[in-house]
Amino acid sequence: MTVQRLTLEHFRNYTHLEADFHGGVNVIVGENAQGKTNLLEAIGYLSSGGSHRARNHRELVQFGCDRARVTGKLWNGQRELVLDAQLPVGARRKFTCNGVGLKTLGELSGLLPSVLFCPEDLHLIREGAGVRRRFLNDCICQLRPRYAMALSNYRRLWEHKTRILRDCGEKPSLMYALDAFSQQMAEYGAILIHYRAHFVKRLQETAPAIHADCSGGGEVLDLSYHTVSTVTDPLAAPKVILEQLLDHMERHKQAEIHSRSCLSGPHKDDLVLDINGQSAKGFASQGQTRTAALALKLAARDIMFQDTGQWPVLLLDDVLSELDRRRQEFVLNRIPTGQVFITCCEVEKEELLEQGKVFHICQGALQEE
Repeated sequence: MTVQRLTLEHFRNYTHLEADFHGGVNVIVGENAQGKTNLLEAIGYLSSGGSHRARNHRELVQFGCDRARVTGKLWNGQRELVLDAQLPVGARRKFTCNGVGLKTLGELSGLLPSVLFCPEDLHLIREGAGVRRRFLNDCICQLRPRYAMALSNYRRLWEHKTRILRDCGEKPSLMYALDAFSQQMAEYGAILIHYRAHFVKRLQETAPAIHADCSGGGEVLDLSYHTVSTVTDPLAAPKVILEQLLDHMERHKQAEIHSRSCLSGPHKDDLVLDINGQSAKGFASQGQTRTAALALKLAARDIMFQDTGQWPVLLLDDVLSELDRRRQEFVLNRIPTGQVFITCCEVEKEELLEQGKVFHICQGALQEE
């Protein structure tokens, strides 16, 4: 999948933009606050119908204007698609594909697959387990509808069980429903663990090689999946995992009642990363942190290609800072087939690019070099 042309009208700081892009690497160079991230945000918006920075579409409309518009001319290897998003300030947004209206975001999904790396993704390495679970959930939900269903149901049951545990002291009758919610949570939790384990296995087969290539072979990335202690084989069938989850929940039942919180289940899972045998969370440098996070994103991109046959558009926002020259060259020239957009502040980064296009941006105006 490639974005051949992007047209913006009153989107963020762009009054009007029309640009044609390379099917490979596109480097967007400019000072801070000139619109580099806004450009990637516009492509991401066509992909998902959402923004990683804005709470609603009104925040995307240029100040003083009553609407914005984002249009992408795409090529999927077989035919041309035109995706269009109209964002009125006082009304509902409207998406069309080749002039035909899209009623739901589900109809938008898959038309422009993309993977975004932004500075906030450093949290994948440095922060708590919840950030890494979110990464796994986002990736697997795009590939496995059954997982998305199980995750939604598990979250709903977790909220109900949490309320029961919280309120059972004042309302003892609620305790009669506790076992039923634990049973259902275990059923859906077994599905989550099964799919997470298989996805992490694929990450283990993909991410370390990408990381080694980026680091020049000087660093070894290791990934491991940590889940409920009684689950002896997370790769097993969900019905096998179910019995082990139920056993764990029964052992922790009194502790949950005492603490008034859910202590047992895949909502505690973690994806643990080590670099050269040391915890990446505790010991990785700034450059190592970026490299490890980037390796996870690129590995997810490879897995999406393996499953769908299409390379997602790769959006790399400020990925080059804090990387040495070797790692910068890897990002610019060693990423395999597919379209890539890279933003950076320093003009000299363009000297590393062997093939593709370089654009300079200033106050919302884009100029190809």
